[in-house]
This record gives sequence, structure tokens and C-alpha cells, in this order.
Amino acid sequence: MKLRRWARTVLAAAIIAAVSLSAEVQSYVVDQDMAAEKAAETAPPEEGKPVVTGEEPLPTEEAPESVTVGKEPEKEVPKVIEPLWVRELTDIKPGHNDSNPVWCPSGQLIAFERSTGDRREIIIATQVGTIAQRVYLEQAADDDEMQFFLPGIFEEVSYNSGLSWSPGGDRFVVMSNSGTGNYDLYLGAIGSDETERLTEHTAKDGLAHWSPVDDHLVFVSGRTGHGDIYLMDLTTRALSRLTPGDNAYLFPQWSPDGKKIVMNYGSNDNHDIYLIGDVKEPLRTLKPLTTWPYDDLRPVWSPDGAKIAFYTNYNKENDPKVWSLAVIAADGSDPTEGEGLAMKVVATDIIPDVEQGPAWMPDSNSILYVKNDRHAYNPIYIVDIQKSANSLLRTGAKMNHDVTCSVDGTIAFRAQVEQWDHIHVARVEDREREVLGP
Repeated sequence: MKLRRWARTVLAAAIIAAVSLSAEVQSYVVDQDMAAEKAAETAPPEEGKPVVTGEEPLPTEEAPESVTVGKEPEKEVPKVIEPLWVRELTDIKPGHNDSNPVWCPSGQLIAFERSTGDRREIIIATQVGTIAQRVYLEQAADDDEMQFFLPGIFEEVSYNSGLSWSPGGDRFVVMSNSGTGNYDLYLGAIGSDETERLTEHTAKDGLAHWSPVDDHLVFVSGRTGHGDIYLMDLTTRALSRLTPGDNAYLFPQWSPDGKKIVMNYGSNDNHDIYLIGDVKEPLRTLKPLTTWPYDDLRPVWSPDGAKIAFYTNYNKENDPKVWSLAVIAADGSDPTEGEGLAMKVVATDIIPDVEQGPAWMPDSNSILYVKNDRHAYNPIYIVDIQKSANSLLRTGAKMNHDVTCSVDGTIAFRAQVEQWDHIHVARVEDREREVLGP
């Protein structure tokens, strides 16, 4: 079930020929989950530790190795941050898996994906877990739009994922096959069951990201045969291609000011970070931010727009299965390769989140990530990038993934309850902010 879930979760990445990107990360995460589950069966419990999820107590988290680049690793005991509270977002029920939480810009609503077998719907809920809306698109078999779908790919089950919010949080765009087999983008609104289809092409369209300042959308389409970034004006539906189509471009992300776009570029097992410095002149301002032989994935802007965080499989051991978290200047002033770029690694031996990328906190100085620590059931950490300090966030949950943070500092993540994955939310006390930067 876990393999199927991950394969479907990153189906959007198969929009183009870069399936190996998703497959590699999927395989890594599944391997780590299975190893952690095996370790959990024999690990001794920690005495006196309450568990929020209702599972058996966690074992004592072991101190990680120092991740300071350029120095010999030293054993150090991480600072432990106790959350103000941790709870399940909605009622825990067996039979389904929840994943990929996405906060709306105000932090008042959160969307996540719920899988029941092959069926995937999107749930929109309030911060306290009240379900406000469900998104499950279905299209009648006799619909005239069926002409756009390739023969032999009709699917009876609707698969919906990749929600991106409008700046006001009242609308959203999702990727869906609407139970037909062809993946397109659809526009929806809070409080309405009506949706509008935005793309109509036999190629797959997905990985959409709504501009944080206006009604423009960037997304990935396979219509050129490679995987290119397209820009859509949602007011006029005007469509333009932003990338040259020479290779696969993936995971586009708007800058907070809505003027620039960062993305992945590459093929097979080598992807770089690229930047469009001015969306009005995309080809002239397209440039690489990383150029080394390592695989760099899922770039995300800091809330203040000054930095970009991404996952990389650079590490001192040159093990392609060991992932790190790196942070570079968004203006392209940092080295694109070599020791200079290696110095930008802020955490090592992590579990990458291919769903959304690194989870910045509102201060633009702290990032949440999942540590690859099977003995502690893959705990959540917070790194202060100014102090190069990594702190354990003791949530009491296990098998963590899909960590994200709202504008008001509320943390959401996926954790395992028995054999099922469910969304949890947590909050760090204000007095802890001193360890997270200004």
C-alpha cells in the first residue's frame, strides 16, 4: 500500500520523462519507512513519555552527528523543543491515508489529500479540524470533453492532488483525472461544488503554483515532450511557455513578490536549481543556481524572498541515497558548485519531502525537516540557519513526513497511527522562538 501511495503521490512528476526523479526519492523514503518500522518492533520504549497519537511510547531519540561542513563530525546532544500542544487534525479512522497538507495564505484553512484505495480526494478543513469542503472531481462518460482523452486510459476512480491556493485563500487549483485518466488542472472555490477546467490537452498538466500576488498560475505540462513551465493568466486564460523545452523543468515556485520563479531542471538522476529572474522576460533571465553533479530537488523560497532552500544528495561520503538540506541566496550570489556550495548545507541525513519541499517557518531563518533516524521513528527537527543549530521537536509522533508551516507558525505534518497515515498539527511556544532566530 505504501509503495502505491507514493507512486500515485508523485504522479505529477511523470508528466514528463523524468520519472527517475520521483522513483529515486520514492524508493528512498519507502526503504526508510520500512527500516524504521522494523526497528520500532524491537526498540525499547522511553519511560514516562506521553504519546499524543495513542501509539506505544517512543524510544529515546539518539543524539545526531554534527552537520557542520568542513569539520569532523562530533557527537552532540540536540536542544529539545517541547511543543505547546500536538494533536490530530481530524478524527483518526482506519482505512485511509492522509498526506500533503497545504495551508492557505491566512493560515485559517488547511487542505490535505486522503487516499482510500486508489481513490484520492482533497479535504479542506479549519485549524481546529472541522471539515469545510471535499474536492472529488468526476466526469460523465458521455461528456463531450472525452474527445481529449487517449483511448484505453479511462479510469473509474478519480485522483485529485496538488492543491495550490489563491492569494486570498478563497479559491484554489488542483490536478485531477476526474475519473477519466487524463490529468488536467481545475479551478475551484471555497463554499462551491462547481469547478472549472483550466487545461484541455492529451498531455498531462500538473504541479501548479498560484502567484502569491495576483491571478497568474505556473504549471508543468508534457505537451512539448519534455516537460516545460507554462504561465496562465487566470483572468483571460492566456497561456505562454516560459522554458525552452530542451529538457525537463519541474516544481515551479513563485517568489513572494510574484516576479521570479525557481524550479528544477535536468533529467535522469541529475537535477539542478534554475531561476527565472523576471517572469516578463523568462528566457533572457533564466539561469542556474546550482551546477554540480549532485541531484538537487524541490526548491522553496523563504517567506522574505531572500533565500532558497532545497534538498540535495551531496554528502561527504558521496552516497546518492543520503540527502541533505541546503540554503542559498535567492539573488544568485552564492557559488553554484564546489566547496562554496557545499558550505550551504545546513542539515544532513534527512528524509526529503518531494511533495512540497523544505518547510520554512515564518521567521525566514528556521526550517522544519524530518531526520533520517530509524531508531527514533524519523523525528522532526528545526534548524536555525544563522546559528547552524539543529533542535529536536518532540511531537510524540512517529514515521513523520510532509512537514509544513502556516503564516502564524502552526505546524502540520503526516504521522503514522497504527498502519495508517494521518495529519497532525502542533504549535511551538513563543518563548521558543529565541532558538529559531529573530
